[in-house]
Amino acid sequence: MSRVTLDRPWLEFDLCADMQVLSWSVNRPGIVRARRILWREVRNSDLPAELDVDDWLTRELHLRGAGDAVTLLTSRDIRFFTECRASAGDVMAHAVSTVGFSNAERVGHRIDRSDKDWGTINVALCLNCGLTETALLEAMSVVVQARTAAVMDVNLALTSGIATGTGTDCVAVASPTGKARYAGLHTEIGEATGRAVYTAVLDGARQWIANNRKAENAGS
Repeated sequence: MSRVTLDRPWLEFDLCADMQVLSWSVNRPGIVRARRILWREVRNSDLPAELDVDDWLTRELHLRGAGDAVTLLTSRDIRFFTECRASAGDVMAHAVSTVGFSNAERVGHRIDRSDKDWGTINVALCLNCGLTETALLEAMSVVVQARTAAVMDVNLALTSGIATGTGTDCVAVASPTGKARYAGLHTEIGEATGRAVYTAVLDGARQWIANNRKAENAGS
């Protein structure tokens, strides 16, 4: 079964098998084959304005021997990652997330965040059941829906309204290749996916809010 290993500044989500992975990651976007999904924690000093991020990340992955990994970037302290496993029938879903709201947005609006570290909400999901490409796309839509529901449920107020995500969110969905054609909310795949992702993101969101309130109180 999939497992998570923290090796700061890296977080590794080992899928425990070669799988199809759908994402819009920086280094391997689209549908690719991979055995692991990585997070790389970054700071402003890691990514100066003149840096070619693609080249930098390629070098970092080469040094780690992980050029094949789908990789997500965040300035969120990855020690605060959250995860949840959920099942429905024979379907098992394992979600891992890092949640930071320093560049939170409400969909349809844009706030100038140029002077902030970008915390980002990164979510990766591993399913045990074989999906067609169409079902993989539908599972992605459920992951995004669950992430958004969790974010809205913490009621983070912005000048534009309640936050629905951040400006740099990324999602990766992994599964074996198989025959399942549907992964919507009426299916066991959709149920397990939604519950795992919602719980992981909600836990991370609450944690971020609690940590920032402590920091604000300490500074007052």
